[in-house]
Amino acid sequence: MIKVENLSFAFPKKELYENISFTLEEGQHCAFIGTSGSGKSTLIEMLMDPERHLFVGKLEIDPDCQIGHVSQFPQLDTTKEITVFEYIAADWLKLKNQLNEIYDEMATTSDMDALMEKYQWTLDALEALGGDDVESEILKKLNLANLMKLRDLPVSSISGGEFKLIQVMKEMSSRPDLLIMDEPDVFLDFENLNSLKKLINSHKGMLLVVTHNRYLLNHCFNKIIHLENTELQEFEGSYIDYNFYLLQTKIELQEIAVAEQEEIDRYDDIIDNLREIATINSDASRGRALKARVKFQERLEARRIKAPFVAIKQPNIRFDLDHDVEEGVTVNVEDYSVSFDELLLENVNFEIKSTDKVAIIGPNGTGKTTLLRDVFRNQNEQIHIDPSSKVSYLSQLQGETLNDENTIMTEFIEAGFPTYEEVTAYLAEYGFEAEILNQKIQSLSGGEKNMLQLAKVGASNADFLLLDEPTSHLDLYSQLALEKAIVEYKGAILMVSHDFYSVVNGMDYVLIIDNKSIRKMTMRKFRKMIYTRHFDKDYLELEQKKKALEVKIELALKDTNFEKAKVILDELEQLIKQL
Repeated sequence: MIKVENLSFAFPKKELYENISFTLEEGQHCAFIGTSGSGKSTLIEMLMDPERHLFVGKLEIDPDCQIGHVSQFPQLDTTKEITVFEYIAADWLKLKNQLNEIYDEMATTSDMDALMEKYQWTLDALEALGGDDVESEILKKLNLANLMKLRDLPVSSISGGEFKLIQVMKEMSSRPDLLIMDEPDVFLDFENLNSLKKLINSHKGMLLVVTHNRYLLNHCFNKIIHLENTELQEFEGSYIDYNFYLLQTKIELQEIAVAEQEEIDRYDDIIDNLREIATINSDASRGRALKARVKFQERLEARRIKAPFVAIKQPNIRFDLDHDVEEGVTVNVEDYSVSFDELLLENVNFEIKSTDKVAIIGPNGTGKTTLLRDVFRNQNEQIHIDPSSKVSYLSQLQGETLNDENTIMTEFIEAGFPTYEEVTAYLAEYGFEAEILNQKIQSLSGGEKNMLQLAKVGASNADFLLLDEPTSHLDLYSQLALEKAIVEYKGAILMVSHDFYSVVNGMDYVLIIDNKSIRKMTMRKFRKMIYTRHFDKDYLELEQKKKALEVKIELALKDTNFEKAKVILDELEQLIKQL
C-alpha cells in the first residue's frame, strides 16, 4: 500500500496541494483525473522520487516497492536495432544471458562460493519476473493487443501508437508493485486504444493512470482520484458511478445553497430595517442588535458550501466569425498522394463545403497529419483552397504554432491583440489567470498548451479550421467545451481525431482511410462500425439515454426544481446499472 496523508506542496508562485490524502492498494486500477495544470504530473514525480521535493505531510512508500513508469512521451534508443520481442523482454533476456555466462564460468572458476551467490541472485531475479513463463506471458500480451504480427519486427519500424503499447507491455512485464502511466492514450487510434483498454483490464497489479480519455475512463477503472484547486477527492468505484455521485452531490448542494440564500436574503431585509431604525433612533440596544445581526449574517456567508469537484468552471472555447459564410466549396483535393519510406496515400479525392464539419479517421501512421499540414500550407498542386477562405491551424506538434520561448502574453500580443488588458480578459475565458500570463509557454502542461492553441484559433476569425488531435492532453471539461464550440461554429472544419466522442458529437461525416485511399462515410455508418467492433449492441442506445437524462437534470436544476431533479436521478441510477 502507498499512503499519502495531509500532504501540502507549492511552487514559488503557485500552490498545488493543500492537505491532500489518499491511498493506493493492491489490485486497484486507479484513474487520476483533474483539470490541466492542477499538478497531476508533479504528484507522479513525487511518488517516484520523494527525496527531490520539499513537501509538508506524509508520503509512505515501502522501500522495497517497485514502481514502473510509462511516460507521456516515450523515447526509443535508435542506436540499438532490436526486435519488438527483444525490447519488451529486455530485462528477462539480460538475466537469461547472465545465467548462461555463470554456467560457463563454473567450469573454470576458483571462487565457487561467490559464483553460487551470483547464481542464486540471478535465479531470484528471474523468478521475480516470472521465470520460464515470461516468454509466454509476453506473447499473450501481444496477442491480446492484436500486435503479434510485430513480434520479430525492428522496434524502429513500428508506428508511434504501436510503440506506446509496446512500452506499456514492457513495463507490465517487469511486474512492478505499482505501474504509473501518464496519458498513455494520447494520439492512439481507436484500434490501439481498444488494445490499451484490454491490457489495462488484464493487468493484475496496482495501476495509477493519468487520463482524460472517456472511453478508458468508462471501461477500465475501479477507483478515481480527482485533483482540483489544491484539493483531492478519492472515490472507490467506476468513473460512471463517480459521475453519478457528483451529480447527486450537485443536486444536494444546490438545494442547500438555495435555502441558505433565502435565509441570507431574509437577514439582509432585517439588517436593512435595523439600519433604517438606527438612523432615526440612536438607542444603544438597537445598535447592538444591528451588530449582532451583521455578525450572524457574516457567519451565514462563511458557511456557504464550497464544492471544488462539483462546480468546476468550463473554459469558454469559441470560434466566432464576424461575417456570414457563403455557400460553396472551401477545399477540393484531387488525386493527392503522399509517401515517405513507403506509399501512405494515393488517388485521394474529396471536397469540403463551406459549412461541412469533417473528421479524417484512420490508423496511426497513415498520412492524416501530413495531409492536414499540406492543406494548411496550400503549396500542393492537388489541393485547391477557396482564395476567400481564411485558414487557422491547430497542430499536434504544439511547437509548430506556439513559441516555447515566448511568454503567454507575448504570444498573443504577437498574434495581433492590441493591449495587455485585452489579452488578459480574453484568456480568462480559457481558464488562464492573469498572474501566469508572464510565464514562458515551455513551462506549461500539454493540456495548457493545447488550450492556448485553441485560444489562438478562436481569435483568428477564420472560416476554415484545421484541427490535428485537438482533444489531446485536454481535461474532460475542456473536451466538452470544445465539442460545444465545434457544434456552434458556422464555418468549415477538417479534423484529425481518434477521440470517438468528439467525432460523433460534432462532425457531419467522416473520411475513412482505407487501403491507402480515402472514402466518405456517413456518421450513422461510422457509429455502427465502431459500436459493432468495440461495444455491446445496446451500449450506444443506453449511453444516449444517459446523456438525455443528465441534460434533463441540469434543466431541472436551472429551474430550481429539486424534486423533479431527484426523480430523474432515480431513473438515471437504474439506467447506469445496465451500463
